[in-house]
Parts: sequence; C-alpha cells; structure tokens
Amino acid sequence: MADERYIRLKVFSPTRVFFEGDAELVEFTTTEGDIGVYKNHVPLTVVVAPGVLRITKDGETQVATLLEGFATILQDEIVILSEACEWPGEIDVLRAEEEKIRAERRLKSESSMSYDRAELSLRKALIRLRVANKE
Repeated sequence: MADERYIRLKVFSPTRVFFEGDAELVEFTTTEGDIGVYKNHVPLTVVVAPGVLRITKDGETQVATLLEGFATILQDEIVILSEACEWPGEIDVLRAEEEKIRAERRLKSESSMSYDRAELSLRKALIRLRVANKE
C-alpha cells in the first residue's frame, strides 16, 4: 500500500521520462504564478512557465529546471509535459552564460528578434544558471 502522504509525479520531456516517483510536495511555476501541490489537491490543469521544479520527499528536496509546458494535477497524481527539464549536473553553465549575454545584448539593441523572445531566452538562461549554481 502506498504511503498516504505521497502524490505520484510524472515529468516528461520530448526526449525522455525526466522523473517518475512519489513526492510529498511538488513546486513549480505556472503562467499564473508559483504553485505548491500536496496529495489531495483540487484537480487542475495549468500552463507551466519557465522556472524551478522542486520535488520534496522525506525532508529531501530535488531541484531542476522546468521550461514551459502543461501540467495536469489530480488528487493522487501530477503529470507534467515540459519542453525541457534539466537536473543541475546536466546544465551546461558556459552555454547558459553565453545565452544570457546574447539575450541581454538583443534586449538592448534594435535586432530583428522580438523583444518577447529575447526576454524569454534571458529568463531561461537565468533559471539554468540559478539551478546549476544551487541558489
């Protein structure tokens, strides 16, 4: 019998099953703001915004990037479909720093890339750097 404290979490990206297991608390960012989900949460479907995914179980918290997607929350299960997810050790810090610099440069210039896309690129780079540096 499963422990009554835990909610089942499944996180998928286009290339892999990123995480599948139990959690006491799952926290991530939606387009409406940050959300924390425990077992028996009200059923909900949300749009995932770029942010940090926190998975807490037995006092231990795992942290990862979670970049855009959708989440379905049921009372005993959360399923997240994400554009990309990365554990801290999987993040190429140099590449993220370069992307941050490029995005900042595009935001300051009159480039052909839209401001919104440059702003999103900067946000993703900053999230990757934050998770990689365990801040």
